[in-house]
Amino acid sequence: MGIDFETYFNAASMSEVQKEIHKFQSVVGNLKIIFSIDRLDYTKGIPERLDAFEVFLENNPKWHEKIVLILVVAPSRTGGHQYRLLKNQIDEMVGRINGKYGTVSWTPITYIHRTIPFNTLSALYTIADVALITPIKDGMNLVAKEYIAACSDGKGVLILSEMVGAAKELGEAIIINPNNKEEVADAIKTALKMPEKEQIERIKEMQKRLRFYDIERWTRQFLEELHEIKETQNLMEARIVDAEKLSKLKEDYYKSSSRLILLDYDGTLVPFADKPEDARPDDRILHILNKLSETPENEVVLITGRDKETLDKWFGSINISLVAEHGAWIKKKSHTEWEIIEPLTSEWKREIRPILELFVDRVPNSFIEEKDFSLAWHYRNVETEHGVSLSNELMALLTQISANLEIGVLTGSKVIEIKNIGINKGRAALRFLSKENYQFILAIGDDFTDEALFRILPKDAYSIKVGMTSSYARFNFTTQNEVAPLLEKLLNNVKTKMR
Repeated sequence: MGIDFETYFNAASMSEVQKEIHKFQSVVGNLKIIFSIDRLDYTKGIPERLDAFEVFLENNPKWHEKIVLILVVAPSRTGGHQYRLLKNQIDEMVGRINGKYGTVSWTPITYIHRTIPFNTLSALYTIADVALITPIKDGMNLVAKEYIAACSDGKGVLILSEMVGAAKELGEAIIINPNNKEEVADAIKTALKMPEKEQIERIKEMQKRLRFYDIERWTRQFLEELHEIKETQNLMEARIVDAEKLSKLKEDYYKSSSRLILLDYDGTLVPFADKPEDARPDDRILHILNKLSETPENEVVLITGRDKETLDKWFGSINISLVAEHGAWIKKKSHTEWEIIEPLTSEWKREIRPILELFVDRVPNSFIEEKDFSLAWHYRNVETEHGVSLSNELMALLTQISANLEIGVLTGSKVIEIKNIGINKGRAALRFLSKENYQFILAIGDDFTDEALFRILPKDAYSIKVGMTSSYARFNFTTQNEVAPLLEKLLNNVKTKMR
C-alpha cells in the first residue's frame, strides 16, 4: 500500500550506501544507467522487457556504448520446472543481446541473478538515470515507489507499466503498455533525452504524493471510510420501512380524510422488463389501483415516464389521474382529455436522435424509445460493463450538446432520457398539491426522476425510495417486491374501517 518514504529518501546519505554507489560508479563510469529489478516470475514480463531493450538498441545505434541496462532478477520458486525454463530463457536472451551489440569495451546488459541487500538496492536506485518497471501484470508494485523516493536529488525518470496499481498514483512517470515493445523502446529513448528540469518537476510531484499518502495515512483513511460505511448502513437501516413504521403509516392513512397517493410505475409497481412494452400491469396491480381509487378520500396519481398512449391503454378504465413523460402531460381522473403542462417543442429531436441511433449501432441490444416530448436510450439488455461505459460516453456528449438546446438529460435504471428543461415529476405533483391541503401523502418511486417529486413534498409526507440508495425520500424499501404488499395493507385497513 505504501513504503517507508523517508528511509529511501535519506538512504543516499548513509555511508554504507555511499560505498556501494562508488563501487558501481567505478565500474560503469560515464554510462547512463537503466535499472530494472524484479522477481523471477512470468507476470513480471522480463523477456518482453529484454525484447524491447533490443529494439531500442536496434533503432538507436548512437546510444551504443553510452548506456547500460542493470538487470536484477531475484530468484523465485527455484524448484519449479517452469521457472527454470524462464531463467534459462532470460539467460539466453541476455547472452544473445550482449553478444550481438557488445564490444570489447562495452557490455549492454549487466545481469545480476540474486537477491540484493538494502544498501546495494538503494545505491542502484540513487545512481539510475532511468528505472524500467514493466510487469505484464502486477499488484501495487512498490519498487516503482521506492525508486521515486530514492531520487533525493530530483533526477531520474520512471518508465512504468500501465498494468500495475502504482501507475494510477505515479501519473508523471512515462506510462507504457508492456506488451508493445516499440512503445517501450521509444519510452527508453524519451527518458534518456528528458531535460533535467523536467525530470525534477516530475519526480518532485510524485515524491510529494508518496510522502503525503503513506501507509499510515492509507490505513487511517481506510478505517475512516469503513466507519463512514457503517454509519451509512445504520442510517439506511433507520430509513427502512420496518413493522413499526408500517404500523404508523397505516394509522396515519386510516385517520386521514384526504389523501394523495403518488406512484411511479416501472421499477416501483412492476419490475423492469427487457422491453418497455412487456412490463404490462398484472391483475394484482390493476386491482390495487382500482380499489384505492374507489375510496372517496383518495386521490391516486400514476406519475411515470411512460407515454400517454400506453397509460390510456393500460389504465384508462381506472378512475385515477395519470402523468406521462415525467410530467409533460397530465390527465386528471374523470377527464377524457390530456393536458400539456406548458408549451413545449420537440424540434430538438432532429439533432439528438441521430446521436442516439449512432449509439444503438455501436451497442447491440440497446434501443431508442420515442415519446411526444422526450427520447430515451435503453441499455437494459446490454452487457453491464460495456453498457455502462458507453452510457457514460453518451451522457458526456449529450450534456455538452444540451446546453444550447434547452433540454435536460436524465439517467434512470439503465436508461438515458432527454426531455425539455423544466419538465419533471415535482412540477407535475404541484398541480395536485396546490388544489388541496392533503392530510396524508404517500409517494413511492425508484430512480433519479423521482427525486424532483420527493424534494417538493412536505416533511411529514411518506416518501419512499425503492432501493437502498441515498435520496430525498424519508424512507427506503429494499426491493420493488415490497410496494404491492404495502398498498394491499392500506386496502385492508379501508375494509376494516367500513365494517
